[in-house]
Amino acid sequence: MKPTHIEHLGIAVTSLEETMPFFEFLSGSKCYSIEEVADQKVKTAFFKIGQTKIELLEPTCPESTIAKFIEKNGGKGGIHHVAFNVENVAEALKEAEAFGIKLIDVQPRKGAENLMIGFLHPKNTCGVLTELCEQPK
Repeated sequence: MKPTHIEHLGIAVTSLEETMPFFEFLSGSKCYSIEEVADQKVKTAFFKIGQTKIELLEPTCPESTIAKFIEKNGGKGGIHHVAFNVENVAEALKEAEAFGIKLIDVQPRKGAENLMIGFLHPKNTCGVLTELCEQPK
């Protein structure tokens, strides 16, 4: 597996509306994309800083993974995951599993911005939830 770059940092927030002004100030630009990813029960907002993106993640229901993450962090958000761009997510997941890393996603699935994604379990990734992303072709 040879990632080409850090695709994005995922940051859990309680409210996109309240958080976006800070990231607009920090990045020096407006949010370029807001979308809901229904199967992940989140609403996302993206900012670009150089080649790397910041993805803000707001839960859309109390049962979402992001809502549970925020609850575990005392009701505050924070860095949720780091995402690496790879050429082929399916192959990268197979390589990670062969290396002994526990997978959250055995097969790639569709994520925000039409990326194919797959998550690696933080128990085997130094406590960091790790996402592998493949650009749409």
